[in-house]
Amino acid sequence: MQVENQEKFIELRVNRDFGDIINVYFEFFKQNLKKFTNVFLSYNGIFLIGLLVVSYLLVSGVIGLITNNQNTVLDVVGSGSEAYIMYFIFGGILFFVIFLMVAVLNYSLSTSYMIKYEERRGQNFEKTEVWEEVKKNLGSIIVFILILMLLFFGIMIAAIILTFIPLAGMLAQYVIQYFVMAWVGVSFFVMLKEKRGVTDALGEGWNLVTKNFWRSVGVNFILGFLIGLLFMVVIMIPGILIGIYTFHVVQNDVDLGATVIPTIIYTLGTCLFLIIAVYSQCLSQFVNGLLYFSLHEKTYNLNSRSKIDQIGLQDQ
Repeated sequence: MQVENQEKFIELRVNRDFGDIINVYFEFFKQNLKKFTNVFLSYNGIFLIGLLVVSYLLVSGVIGLITNNQNTVLDVVGSGSEAYIMYFIFGGILFFVIFLMVAVLNYSLSTSYMIKYEERRGQNFEKTEVWEEVKKNLGSIIVFILILMLLFFGIMIAAIILTFIPLAGMLAQYVIQYFVMAWVGVSFFVMLKEKRGVTDALGEGWNLVTKNFWRSVGVNFILGFLIGLLFMVVIMIPGILIGIYTFHVVQNDVDLGATVIPTIIYTLGTCLFLIIAVYSQCLSQFVNGLLYFSLHEKTYNLNSRSKIDQIGLQDQ
């Protein structure tokens, strides 16, 4: 089995150009889809239940308010519909907390998975090893995320300023967005793979990405766009079914509050959307994993030197 895994191993530590990174990404995704999905489901169980609860609260709040649309806003607030408003508010707060925790967990799981894949030269590792890698670096991961939250506010301020510049400002926003995605993703790999401190990892990530600015931005833009298309394809069928049901509700003036069926349908639809969104975030981090190994090899040539040394030993 180990020999078979090594034969299928996709060499990650290779200096690849723009097109090669995109091709290898889909090859890696196809090969690891089943195993990583197993990891994803194994360690997200409780959070997936949490997303289902959040979806129910949000949908119940919205449907409750819609069924009272014959009243004015003031009448709704004072006529016993406060419960629906509280459902929506509490659901929104709970959504923010759970989604943040899920995002951090899966950002870490996808990074740890790719590191184990490279270290073991294939899929010859257990899913528990992926989780152990995350647990060992949990403190650094939390600090990293806190710094990112501060960085996010800085980016928001820059984005607001750039909105006053008609066309160039919009283009600059996209360039900054995909640059930051590359920088953060590569830095996260530096931190977990090389066991560096948070600030040191961010510095090394900055060094790798800025030296290969357009490759980093371009890869994140193209693959981000393609992952988005894949996301749309996956949700197309349930989206069409929910759209048909919504059309039926509107055309026939169905009372949403008369039965639990609308709540069930919209709750499941919302939950499915959120789960797929979280999974697509993992796929985005795989992009930065390939980018990290490629840029690191271009800068330091560790894999190439290792192979040259092995050839030299064999010739002796």
